[in-house]
Amino acid sequence: MLTMKTKYALKALGQLASAPPGAPMLIADIAEREEIPKKFLEAILAELKQHGILRSRKGRGGGYYLAKSPDTITLASIIRVLDGPLAPVPCLSRTAYQRCEGCKDEATCGIRLVLREAHAASVKVLESTTLADMVQRTESAAPRPVLRYSI
Repeated sequence: MLTMKTKYALKALGQLASAPPGAPMLIADIAEREEIPKKFLEAILAELKQHGILRSRKGRGGGYYLAKSPDTITLASIIRVLDGPLAPVPCLSRTAYQRCEGCKDEATCGIRLVLREAHAASVKVLESTTLADMVQRTESAAPRPVLRYSI
C-alpha cells in the first residue's frame, strides 16, 4: 500500500509533468491544486530533489521542475525513493533482499510462492508506467464538456 507521502508525491509530479518542460511551478500552486498540505509538500519535493527527480530554481520565476523528461521517470522509481522496496515481503525484493524471519525454506514457502506472482505483475506495471503515461491516463479519464449548439 502506498503511503500518503508517495500519493502526494505522485500527484505533485503529475502537475509538474503536465507543465511545459523546464517550467518551474511554485509549491503553493501545486499544494492548492492537489489539496496537499504545503509544509508536507515542501519536505516531499526536497527529498525528490535530493534523489535527482526534481530540480529547483530560486528567485523570481522560480520553483520546482522535473530533472528529466516525464516519459523517462517510472512510477516504480518514485515509489522506491519514497517508500523503499516494492516487494510485499523482503525475500522477493531485488533491491533490498532479506530472508524472511522464521522462514524454513524459501523454495517451498507458500506465502512467497503466491506473492511472487502478484509482486511480479505489479512491478511490471510500475516499471513500465511513466509520469507521462499517468498524466495521459488522467487526461483521458477526465469528463469532456458537452457542447450543445442550437440554431
